[in-house]
Amino acid sequence: MFQNNLKLKVSLYLIIALSTAMGLFTFLIVKHQMEELESEVSRHVTQISEVIVKSTRYAMLLNERDNAEQIIHDVGKQHSIERVRVINKDGKIIHSNHPAEIGSSIDQQSEPCVKCHKTSKPLVHVPDNKRWTIYRTNEGKRMLASMQAIRNEPSCSSAACHEHPKNQMVLGVVDIVYSLDEIDQKKETHVAYLIGFSLGFILLVSVSFGVLLQRLIYRPLNDLNSGAKKISVGDLEHLIPVRSADEFGHVASSFNQMTLALKKSQAGMQEFVHGLEFKVKERTDELLAAKAEIAQAEKLAAVGQLASGIAHELNNPLTGVLTFTSLLRKKMADDSQDAEDLDLVIRETKRCASIIKRLLDFAREKVPVKGFFNLNPLIQDTVRFVDRPAALQQIEIRTDLDAGLPQVWGDADLIKQVILNVLVNAQQAIEGPGKIFVESRPYLAKAPVKSGVAPVPMVEMAVKDTGCGISEANLLRIFDPFFTSKEVGKGTGLGLSVSYGIIKAHGGAIKVESTVGVGTTFRIYLPIKPPLDEPERNADESTQ
Repeated sequence: MFQNNLKLKVSLYLIIALSTAMGLFTFLIVKHQMEELESEVSRHVTQISEVIVKSTRYAMLLNERDNAEQIIHDVGKQHSIERVRVINKDGKIIHSNHPAEIGSSIDQQSEPCVKCHKTSKPLVHVPDNKRWTIYRTNEGKRMLASMQAIRNEPSCSSAACHEHPKNQMVLGVVDIVYSLDEIDQKKETHVAYLIGFSLGFILLVSVSFGVLLQRLIYRPLNDLNSGAKKISVGDLEHLIPVRSADEFGHVASSFNQMTLALKKSQAGMQEFVHGLEFKVKERTDELLAAKAEIAQAEKLAAVGQLASGIAHELNNPLTGVLTFTSLLRKKMADDSQDAEDLDLVIRETKRCASIIKRLLDFAREKVPVKGFFNLNPLIQDTVRFVDRPAALQQIEIRTDLDAGLPQVWGDADLIKQVILNVLVNAQQAIEGPGKIFVESRPYLAKAPVKSGVAPVPMVEMAVKDTGCGISEANLLRIFDPFFTSKEVGKGTGLGLSVSYGIIKAHGGAIKVESTVGVGTTFRIYLPIKPPLDEPERNADESTQ
């Protein structure tokens, strides 16, 4: 957890650094203050020693030992002064605030004599910083011992009571021992105060620094972390708040720009995927259409072979029946019942012959004689041919032909047959009064009419009727041979199949749109230019 938590690591390192710095600071301050206090105490003790020397000087000159003893005894009563004594040059204690030790001698190697008697010849002049020392008693108390030399002044050597020669520089020393308990207590109190102050300072700095880090570092880092997690799960709507203009603000702004770029890239990718799906669907539809065309072609081929065989088998007997029936009819009287029966036989025989002829036309692969021709006159001729029987059924045929329609490429007779088949189907689909609309216009295909062929300029002819319409189930079969939804005797089911084959042979297309109860629209598309492998010529030349 510690290795993965930046806040914990920074806080711990900060506390360690502050604690070390404050501990070192406290140590140096305490050490410095203790040195100052000890130096001040040493000066104070030295001054007391000098005062004792000067105070007892006159009593010594008068040889009044009791006065000198009283002075030392009074000084020894002062606070923190443990001991005051006068030691002569031989190490004998001649005055002391502890009467029990008067008259005893001390070793030159003991405190405080050792500083002056380190060598065989004792020191005459001792610097101030060498005149005092600090030591510990057996009880562990710290003591400050100070020495003040009593020098043999001229007034002392010439006095009647003194027996010291002039060449003796030092007569003795004043030894004062000062207790440092009060200073040590102040030191402990001061150290505790500094430790408390340091801990408070560390806590205050840590809290302040933590708040500052939380605001300036941890919060932006948390924003970046949460933003990265949201992006990792695909949420590109989340933007990181830009809280400042510093480096973290720049990072957050760059992160937001990256998020927007990813969002744009994802949208582009989705659009590309949708486009790819659309293209795949489009190609799939084209493959299905090609498959349907192949199935239609195979179906037409099979029906063609069947029709060809049936036509050849039935054509000769029907010819004989029609010939001999016609001969018999000539022998009959016009008003006789036999004549009427023979006329019926002749009509039905001719009808059978017409069906067989259509079968042969459907089965026979006739090579179209193509050339350029005007489609509008062909439409007008066919409409005039159908208009009269349509008018008898109260069906109005309206035309809307583009006067600037370019010439088309194909076999005019075959195209006329297609137009006639579509018009007759429209007429038969209307029961009672109705309308048929015939239109023509130039057309540029957005997609190729046939798979693998580039879109080419074409002409569109539309035949719309207000008839009964075609159901969706029948729309898939209207171009099948012999399929018809008409009553028996009104259609053979070959008209649209033949028309479909003719349009495909011309490189065009035929489409149907229908709504039951509203009407049907047939759209026929014919090319304007011939394929590269066919020579260009006019329809008049093709008929010669």
